[in-house]
Amino acid sequence: MSDSIPSASISRTRRGQTHFVSDTDETGLGAVDAVADDSAPSSMWGEAWKNLRRRPLFWISAIIILLAVLISLFPSWFTSVDPAYSDLSKSLKGSEPGHPLGYTRQGYDVYARIIYGARASVSVGVLSTIGAVFIGGVVGSLAGYLGGWIDAVLSRITDIFFALPMMLAAIVFMQMFKNGRTVMMVVIILAVFGWTQIARITRGAVMSAKNEEFVTAASATGASKWRILTSHILPNSMAPIIVYSTVALGTFIVAEASLSFMGIGLPSSIVSWGGDISQAQASLRTQPMVLFCPALALAVTVLSFIMMGDAVRDALDPKARNK
Repeated sequence: MSDSIPSASISRTRRGQTHFVSDTDETGLGAVDAVADDSAPSSMWGEAWKNLRRRPLFWISAIIILLAVLISLFPSWFTSVDPAYSDLSKSLKGSEPGHPLGYTRQGYDVYARIIYGARASVSVGVLSTIGAVFIGGVVGSLAGYLGGWIDAVLSRITDIFFALPMMLAAIVFMQMFKNGRTVMMVVIILAVFGWTQIARITRGAVMSAKNEEFVTAASATGASKWRILTSHILPNSMAPIIVYSTVALGTFIVAEASLSFMGIGLPSSIVSWGGDISQAQASLRTQPMVLFCPALALAVTVLSFIMMGDAVRDALDPKARNK
């Protein structure tokens, strides 16, 4: 029997795949196709998305987050009851048709308060995260990319703000502005004192990315520092920033609820989960559901953002993808 290998010829190339077709095999039964895939490997974000799609934790948290966003944007889709309407004759009354969770001590509908309370809590969380990412991103990227005395000055400023606990600073400043408390005031205070960790993460990511070969290549082509930073370094440094921002969003929601619980956050005229939990303390023994329901809504929402952050972190971690 001959040990020769059948000759092969290239038949065609389509969509990055080159097909090699042998003239004949040893038995003469027909041609044999071999396919060589020359397509480029998927990007980091493509691989991360493939990994996320296979994780139930991601889909569960995504559904909860989407529901929370829809409730905060369109609360009237989920209830037609006015959360500010009070009927003292139904104080602490249990569930009834149209009012599945009963009433508070003041006669408010518990379900309506939970639905409309999502708007304040989610708004504070999202806007505070955007503000903190903007401040921390600018400070961290400039410190990490420019280095030298600019890095030293910005790092010391970051350390000063990092030494001030966010909640303690928020309590002090909210006490200073007892009148006229609004959602934007809470957002500004939380963002101003909550950007330090994001700045440190951004600085480290930028310092790591600026030593890569694509940055050297961009510099060799004559690209400006601003273009290199915005077009090459920052896009390749977003992974840790996105992961931390997702978790930080839940932290800011808890911070707003804590301030409202202590009575120094949003005023009682603005429906919020923290304020309702604070008012429900007096009814804990007689009607625990009045406190349990808004607390559960707060816990589930915050937990969903934390689970989303964990899922995104694992998807963007090469070691986790190779497990």
